[in-house]
Amino acid sequence: MRIFSRVALACLLAFSMNVNAEAAGKNDKRRSTAIQHDYSAFYTVQRVSVRTGCFPEKLEAILAHIAKQTGKKPMVTSGHRPRSGKSQHSRCFAADIRVPGVSEKRILAAARTAPGIGGIGRYCNGIVHVDIGPSRTWAHCGKKGKGSLANLKPKSKSSDT
Repeated sequence: MRIFSRVALACLLAFSMNVNAEAAGKNDKRRSTAIQHDYSAFYTVQRVSVRTGCFPEKLEAILAHIAKQTGKKPMVTSGHRPRSGKSQHSRCFAADIRVPGVSEKRILAAARTAPGIGGIGRYCNGIVHVDIGPSRTWAHCGKKGKGSLANLKPKSKSSDT
């Protein structure tokens, strides 16, 4: 008789735990079925102080596109800069990149074909700027001034980052 009562008690305990688990599962919020990609594996950062955690998926997709087109991971040299005025960097919508072992011309060509690209800029030190802001191209060489990238995009406006 003791064995029967122990088995019955164990079954009752297991049943009550299963009912509680099902009830808790019904109260959980439904998770979205939309697939979110993690593009962070497609780029690296130059230093740990470079802020990329706030990059929107659209910007990360651009960096992933550049990685696929060039065959190498872009290195982000500058990301989110909160105190950078009207720059796309201040809103975490821009990245300055290098792709080690890849020519600047090839990086610019890959950026130009990236879906969702906004601004594309070039610095004379080989760093390329990409953002998801308004469509524009520019080149900036130190304090001497700015020039357009005529071969980069047709009919583009010259603007700041």
